[in-house]
Amino acid sequence: MVAHRSPTLVSLADYECEAQRRLDPGALAYVSGGAGDELTMRENAAAWQRLAIRPRVLVGVGQRDPGTTLLGKRRPHPLIIAPMAFQRFAHRDGELASARAAAKTGAIVCLATLASTTAPRLAHAVPDAPRWFQLYVFADRGVSRELVAQAVEHGYEALVVTVDLPVLGFRERELRTPLQATHAEQIASAAAAGAQGTMTPPQFASLIDADLKWSDIEQFVGESPIPVLVKGILTPEDARLAAEHGAAGVVVSNHGGRQLDTVFTGAEALPEIAAAVGERIDVLVDGGIRRGTDVLKALSLGARAVMVGRPVIWGLAVDGADGAARVLEILLSEFDTALALAGAPRAAALDGSFVAPAPWAPPRQ
Repeated sequence: MVAHRSPTLVSLADYECEAQRRLDPGALAYVSGGAGDELTMRENAAAWQRLAIRPRVLVGVGQRDPGTTLLGKRRPHPLIIAPMAFQRFAHRDGELASARAAAKTGAIVCLATLASTTAPRLAHAVPDAPRWFQLYVFADRGVSRELVAQAVEHGYEALVVTVDLPVLGFRERELRTPLQATHAEQIASAAAAGAQGTMTPPQFASLIDADLKWSDIEQFVGESPIPVLVKGILTPEDARLAAEHGAAGVVVSNHGGRQLDTVFTGAEALPEIAAAVGERIDVLVDGGIRRGTDVLKALSLGARAVMVGRPVIWGLAVDGADGAARVLEILLSEFDTALALAGAPRAAALDGSFVAPAPWAPPRQ
């Protein structure tokens, strides 16, 4: 395939348009759709746009440092590839291509439980990729513990437990144009949990334990030799509970607007959560990150890092690992420019004084 370094693909929006042209209808509905009327999905991006940057001048920005400290470790920048299932629908190399993009750009890749490759295989194929493992807790806890053990054995640095999918959200686009069914054997974690035959995403989701509780999080923390983060937090109350039950961090997330419609966006929920627990544990955020300025705003509101999901899929669909890497490079380049023009040479020094409600922005619909 010819690499797409065309000057016409200069933004994440350009990659989205090109990916829409390339993806088959079921895959496009899966990656582009949200829950219900898709209000939250649309607001995820719009909420960042309703924030204005308050730039400083004459502070010396000739040398800039986009780095962050995450789970006690210095990282070159705050971008993480979000966990996303079934990535082979976008490109034949799927998650391996995402991992190669992570290795090329210094991003962390978070491998999903319902990935189309295993934790050991990804680690062997792309050993240079910094990697975390996302866990859906199955009703069969033995399978979940074995998945965690495999991740630990193969150098995954953190465990991200997703807690906002006790049942699958009502996703009308996917109901109208479903993703092609996948054989359970192609999703090793599902096969280990007893899945058989061809399955749709809702059938895979039915393997997840709807009765997961805070005591289970505490147990995973107690058993895990690597830090545990809780993904799917939207309130300071739950963020405090995550900290109290031993989590090393939380991911402020509404699952890309794919679960419960009309909930808070990441940008809206982040400030209260960072104020509540940001001194105790690491706070990350996802949802609607489409520009380097969004990354700057997220860090200003208290996040240590951001997860990027759909744009990576767009990059995969356009040009595999190279396309995904280019998407991350665009974000990093925009973020560097934003740091310079906002008068913030060190990303770690960003705080709430750099953002304010945008005077031009209409109220949330």
